Amino acid sequence: MSSFLYRLGRLAAQRRLAVVAVWLVVLVLAGGGALFNKGTDDTFEIPGTQSQDALDYLGRVFPETSGTSAQLVIVVPSGQDVTQLASAPTANAVETIKKTDQVASVINPFDPNPMGQVAGGEQPRIQSAISADHRAAIVTAQLTIALADVKQDTRNQLTDIGEHLAAAIGHGATVAVGGPAFSNPVPKLSPTEGIGLAIAFVVLLMVFRSLIAAGMPLVTAVLGVGISVALIFTATLFTPVSSTAPMLAVMLGLAVGIDYALFLLSRHRDQLAEGLDVEESIARATATAGSAVIFAGLTVLIALLGLSVAGIAFLTTMGLAAAAAVAVAVAIAVTLVPALMAFAGERLRPKTPKPQGKHGPQRARISRAWVRLATRVPLLTVVVVIAGLAVCAIPAADLRLALPDNGTEEEGSPARDTYRVVSEHFGPGYNGPLIVTADIITSTDPIGVVNKIAADISHLPGVASVPLATPNPKADTGVVQVVPAAAPDSAETEALVKAIRGQHQHFQDSYGVDTAVTGITAVGIDVSKQLSGALLPFAILVVGISLVLLAMVFRSIWVPVKATAGYLLSVGAAFGATSFVFQQGHLASALHVTHTGSVVSFLPIILMGVLFGLAMDYEVFLVSRIREHYVHHGDPHEAIESGFISASRVVVAAAAIMFAVFAAFVPEGSATIKPIAFSLAVGVFVDAFLVRMTLVPAVLALLGRRAWGLPGWIDRRLPIFDAEGDALIHELRLADWPSPDSDDAINALGLRRVDDRGRDVYAGVDITLGRGQLLVVHGHGPAGKSALLFTLAGRVRRIDGDLKVLNHVLPQHINTVRREVAVISCHETLDPAADVATALADDVQLILIDDVDVVLRRDARERLGQYFSDRKASFVITCQDPALIGDLLPADAVTLELAAAPLEVSQ
Repeated sequence: MSSFLYRLGRLAAQRRLAVVAVWLVVLVLAGGGALFNKGTDDTFEIPGTQSQDALDYLGRVFPETSGTSAQLVIVVPSGQDVTQLASAPTANAVETIKKTDQVASVINPFDPNPMGQVAGGEQPRIQSAISADHRAAIVTAQLTIALADVKQDTRNQLTDIGEHLAAAIGHGATVAVGGPAFSNPVPKLSPTEGIGLAIAFVVLLMVFRSLIAAGMPLVTAVLGVGISVALIFTATLFTPVSSTAPMLAVMLGLAVGIDYALFLLSRHRDQLAEGLDVEESIARATATAGSAVIFAGLTVLIALLGLSVAGIAFLTTMGLAAAAAVAVAVAIAVTLVPALMAFAGERLRPKTPKPQGKHGPQRARISRAWVRLATRVPLLTVVVVIAGLAVCAIPAADLRLALPDNGTEEEGSPARDTYRVVSEHFGPGYNGPLIVTADIITSTDPIGVVNKIAADISHLPGVASVPLATPNPKADTGVVQVVPAAAPDSAETEALVKAIRGQHQHFQDSYGVDTAVTGITAVGIDVSKQLSGALLPFAILVVGISLVLLAMVFRSIWVPVKATAGYLLSVGAAFGATSFVFQQGHLASALHVTHTGSVVSFLPIILMGVLFGLAMDYEVFLVSRIREHYVHHGDPHEAIESGFISASRVVVAAAAIMFAVFAAFVPEGSATIKPIAFSLAVGVFVDAFLVRMTLVPAVLALLGRRAWGLPGWIDRRLPIFDAEGDALIHELRLADWPSPDSDDAINALGLRRVDDRGRDVYAGVDITLGRGQLLVVHGHGPAGKSALLFTLAGRVRRIDGDLKVLNHVLPQHINTVRREVAVISCHETLDPAADVATALADDVQLILIDDVDVVLRRDARERLGQYFSDRKASFVITCQDPALIGDLLPADAVTLELAAAPLEVSQ
């Protein structure tokens, strides 16, 4: 990967104008598609649940209820009677509403026969929507279409009718126009998000001390967000997209877009300060910091795509939208950022050269003091941090989940005002009535059955009223409307839904009908339940991925375990803080939180997914520096301090920027996005500053050398993931080794391999094998001659030491070496000489033969001896004792002995 990124970075620098042009074309094309968008759709559906199935069924048998609806809530002053004042003007307004585009039917609260019942016999239960104090009444307009298809023209006409109705009633009457049809706002940004960008710019300016360098990440991040949001709105042409999706994409796109550009720019400027050429520095920064960006973006993408485990379509769409924003940010970081760095050229080179030491004394002072404080008594640090975060997580036990409704809309909006007025005059439950459907197709008394069901439900705790109980025109389905006494997102309403569903068997036994509970409130409860059930599988997925990825990067058991535990602590603290503000109401006014009591159902799973990727980003950037120092110097405690000082500046800047971007969405964001932004801001702060920069150094200090151990059997089976571009640095270091004009077949220095118990298989192996030369590797017993042979053949991915085969650096080019080197095992072939002949015919330049001393046939030995003498290729052969193959070897053959005990090498 790093080699590819190295070439990509150099190409972007050389073709910088073309790269910028391509991204501008992408922006124009995405923007063009967005112009035809169908708008967002906040209809949350969850197929397979009782509520959704019943709602779909109701739409088929009661088509007049399948569309969305609007409300005109009439309120007269205290002491007045709404019926006396508003009855006649309302009748005229109802006739006007019926003629409005997209309106199917209208229910007049003052009509004594609103459903058109037939006189005589038992009547359906139908209560007019007039408040108990006779001050308010609700006119309901049923629309022909779903929420996403409501035209703004229709909303405007209904609003105008409401204004005229209020004027016609007079006497200080008001008419609030809203309802579900008004609850699909267009996502919009506020000036506070700009404050977040301003803070980010200040942080970047403090880090880089350059206006050009500070502005570049902002430009690329804003461009990436523009492309992402345009693509998301283009997607509305093909699939429903909630209004939360583009806002989540904006938050994530800005945060990761700025951070990813910061990583590349920081590495580039450090290299320029060391005197590197601009183009070479861009290529190396793209390969090294770009590898970290790819890793960070990959982890976020995996987590966001993992949202699909919940099995909920709108959540999957939301995850895909956010993932698109992250993918665009990654692509821009490794293409457009290098191009812009090339345009800036020498202007990005720091004016003061980098000090000879790794860190300037001024810059390192605070970092050194902090890491020494954290590791002075590491056990105390661990206990204090874990205890503190555990306390922060306590309020999470009270966290309630619900889907957003009109009560969470922006203050002053028609939907929110109508919701408030209905709640004041009719009770909070009237905004989220439950619908009970009954299959009455076999009933001989459909009206009587639904009335009895209504009577039974009215006696349940938590029921405010049962205003409607009626069969449909075909008398095959009964509908009972239940108004809870509590708010739609309350625990009491959830308990009522459970209680009504618990009456299913009673209704079946008593009346012979099947029932189901539906309605927006019931759908929200089922969505929350399914999302809560998906949290554990999702957590297992995320934790499992975390353990595997970090084990691949750091070749350690304890580092992944510690990182995952820290991530879970961060998640718990973020949940607790969110519950403390949005559930319990503390600091709500200070943060401009206008709706408390519950948070959006998908917050936990989104928080876990997004924070996972960000936490792994900080973990890799910090711990990789510590590991690098440990590998080079071997002192675990010195490595913690040196590595921490190396990485802390960029980690602090990245976390501060991300915190500022997320926090900026809290004061003026929508009620749906506020808790998500708040929880992410808290999560980033806790994870970066308390977990990664405090807990991690303390835990590593406690573990010492044990932190970097990985059992051999795991090490060999676990793929290597180069998250920091170390492979490229290794390859560049060996590019001119042992000399620029070297054309040797093999160059090896300090090769070593250990077994599962940590014992040397071979160690300290140095080889210089020229073209056309022959090397004999020998040894008795369990010597590692075969293991060394397979290392030279590119069959081993993990190599300790420096190795070039046919001028290819290993392990970076193992696939090339495998193609160009022939390996022959004399234990497995019937005629090794024939295999050598085939390899020579294919123009193979290096042939490796294992256990050549087992070849006993005279003709085969003679032919092998001839090939070794002619040496049209270079040979490495293994045997137990060179004396046994003396007849095969030319006089100038080089021997390398691998002793069995102790396992040492001599040449």
